Amino acid sequence: MTTTLAQLNACNATTFVALLHGIYEHSPWVAQRAAAQRPFATLAALKLALQDAVSSATEAEQLCLIRAHPELAGTAALTAQSNSEQAGAGLQHCSPAELAALQQLNADYQAKFGFPFIVAVKGPDGYGLSRQQIIAIFTRRLRNRRADELAECLRQIGRIAELRLTDLLGHRLEFGHTILARADTLAAWSDEEGVLTCAFMTDAHRRTAAQLAQWMTNAGLQTKIDAVGNVVGRYRCDDPHAKTLITGSHYDTVRNGGKYDGRAGILVPLAVLQQLHERGENLPFHVDVIGFAEEEGVRFNSTFLGSNAVIGQFDPALLEQTDADGVTMRDALIAAGHDPAQIAATARDPVDLLGFVEIHIEQGPVLLGRDLPVGVVNSIAGSVRYQVTLTGVAGHSGTTPMTMRRDAAAAAAEIILLVERRCSLAPTLVGTVGQLQVPHGSVNVIPGSCKLSLDIRAADDATRDAAAAEVLQAIDAICARRNIDVALEKIGISAAAPCAPSLMRALAQATERAGIPAFALPSGAGHDAMILAQITDVAMLFIRCGNGGISHNPLETMTADDAEIAAQIFLDFLRAFNPKDA
Repeated sequence: MTTTLAQLNACNATTFVALLHGIYEHSPWVAQRAAAQRPFATLAALKLALQDAVSSATEAEQLCLIRAHPELAGTAALTAQSNSEQAGAGLQHCSPAELAALQQLNADYQAKFGFPFIVAVKGPDGYGLSRQQIIAIFTRRLRNRRADELAECLRQIGRIAELRLTDLLGHRLEFGHTILARADTLAAWSDEEGVLTCAFMTDAHRRTAAQLAQWMTNAGLQTKIDAVGNVVGRYRCDDPHAKTLITGSHYDTVRNGGKYDGRAGILVPLAVLQQLHERGENLPFHVDVIGFAEEEGVRFNSTFLGSNAVIGQFDPALLEQTDADGVTMRDALIAAGHDPAQIAATARDPVDLLGFVEIHIEQGPVLLGRDLPVGVVNSIAGSVRYQVTLTGVAGHSGTTPMTMRRDAAAAAAEIILLVERRCSLAPTLVGTVGQLQVPHGSVNVIPGSCKLSLDIRAADDATRDAAAAEVLQAIDAICARRNIDVALEKIGISAAAPCAPSLMRALAQATERAGIPAFALPSGAGHDAMILAQITDVAMLFIRCGNGGISHNPLETMTADDAEIAAQIFLDFLRAFNPKDA
């Protein structure tokens, strides 16, 4: 018989603990501490309460919880739950080589950390990791620091408990599995073998657009691909004069990127609107899902092409830019069947818009560290970028005394540490030197020149600009002291984009109705929302990013359960949204 949330809320504490037996391996104290927080309005609230009990425990208690779990493919007796999970991953049928690898990893891990390796073998999608994937994760995590690995083991225990609790209650995901499966489908099309790269107007890009358009059409959306390659699907309101709420994100990727960056923001609302269509449910406004054709700038070194076209700020001069093979953007568009002359016609009239709500994987570790599946963005950081060229004097590394050197690389090193120091002084401020070159460098030559990039961001322009001014002033001082010539070129600036209070409030209320605290956080990354903010109100919902919060990387990950929560929140947001309040 299936246990229900209502039963868990109504029973006494002893029965509550008994019903949740096995959710946390040999650790009934977790359920005992969560019982006091009843009643739980939602399954998500129950999951958070259980995880909070683990997070607030002492380290000794946490270590006991971790050590209660068996080694992977070990010889210790397993609980029924662990036995089922390990069997589902095929760990009872390891080849001799796989078994030897796991045994060695177990031994190395125990020797380094003093507790067993924990991974949710059912994986992010709940369907299961392969033995090869488990060994790869094991190998990678063995390189972690102890504190980081302790936290990751607790997160994996939380994921195991989440999946077990879902099974116990017979809960079925309405959206999460579809969202992850569709992301896998799109990730199969790439410009490069073995990795995910999807650049503007390549074959992979065009196939991705066609697939998105097909899914939109199947979901009952009025669909088109516009002149810049944006895939636009409209969920029509019965009132043809109704205004439009836009959602969506980009479908291009960085080189060797992750499969959820941008694309989750298309797939989540698409799944929600498909359900509304299947139920015949109308909304008092149009909803447009836009898969923006380009945001990352990989092929033509020009970012936000899709969203700039939507706000009427596409620069026609970009059409003459060439890629690494000498192909112009104009020719690439024409080859894909688009008419560059029609790009200007894609611009939206701000009068017709209710706002823009973007759903996006966080691309950072904040939500992960707080054990929260989603967060409400309050501002998108503005950035300023420079190219810095330092010129000293090249000389023989063996014959030039240290006191007589004009070493451009040494000046660069001091600048990098300066940026790190200064940009650690404010909560949302970050500074990065992401490119560093010593042209014509040689092992036995003092660097006579050095080139570096500088990227400074903050949630508000004043904080960013103050830091940038101090850094530039300090660069001049460092170079003067070291007798180094410096040339600065500003290569980009974007204004911070605060999110609209009314839309933030609506997302926060939907989040709280889902049983999740409405945690507000800034976005350090740029998004299409910051472009749309120039013509309409914007808001963003972040989804937790696993694997330490890494993004722009094949390790980028989210769970089906987190995708489900984001979709349910967006569905609730749409149903509660009042156009008169916009």
